[in-house]
Amino acid sequence: MFFNNSNSSKDDFDIDLNNVPQHIAIIMDGNGRWAKKRGLIRKMGHKAGADTLEKISRCAQGLGVKHLTVYAFSTENWKRSDEEVAGIMDLLRKYLDEHIKKCKNDNFKVNMIGDPSRLDEDIQEKIKTLESLTENNTGLFLHIALNYGGRDELLRATKKIAQKVESGELKSDEIDEDTISLSLDTAGVPDPELLIRTSGELRISNFLLWQLAYTEFIFSDKLWPDFDESDLKEAIFSYQNRDRRFGGRK
Repeated sequence: MFFNNSNSSKDDFDIDLNNVPQHIAIIMDGNGRWAKKRGLIRKMGHKAGADTLEKISRCAQGLGVKHLTVYAFSTENWKRSDEEVAGIMDLLRKYLDEHIKKCKNDNFKVNMIGDPSRLDEDIQEKIKTLESLTENNTGLFLHIALNYGGRDELLRATKKIAQKVESGELKSDEIDEDTISLSLDTAGVPDPELLIRTSGELRISNFLLWQLAYTEFIFSDKLWPDFDESDLKEAIFSYQNRDRRFGGRK
């Protein structure tokens, strides 16, 4: 579904809090275009996007969402200019430092999905610190996709399974869907019921390729920094008014 929600209001819809999706995935798109429209450098768009993530995370937690997975930096984003990549990494450092300081107050449980090996060592250490400090928190489970690509994730999962077969830990005829799911970065996390992509783009861009098999999609024309709490509620309202059949009939 695509909707123009530039004039949305939280009073336009009535969310059933007993039917809120337990896992929402978001492709946070449009930071650069948001900055360009305002004559700002792209880094300022990414800063505004980080602020929006904080607001949306709090709103999702307040609505009872259990898992929020956000696409922060893809395996393809390394193709951007050195200046933009460096700016994103600097913002990531600040974001991690800020959340390390206030992680107990937010009560978010945070983990990173993707391949951390290409990230600078100090960023890898900050990620480990934040994950460790929040592992016993009981609020929203925030999954941040960094150096993540769906195909890369499936490739790494396939290698894990192959190693188990080679070592004799697993027989090839024992491989099933659960084997694959438990080898992914999202092992143990329920698949998203709802995917939101901002900025008017109509594709999933190599995000959660396995996990999105039966996810409901919503595409918003808003740029990510402009996406707000009422937009999230509108997306959830739309989700609640769909007939999910999972390939069957009613």
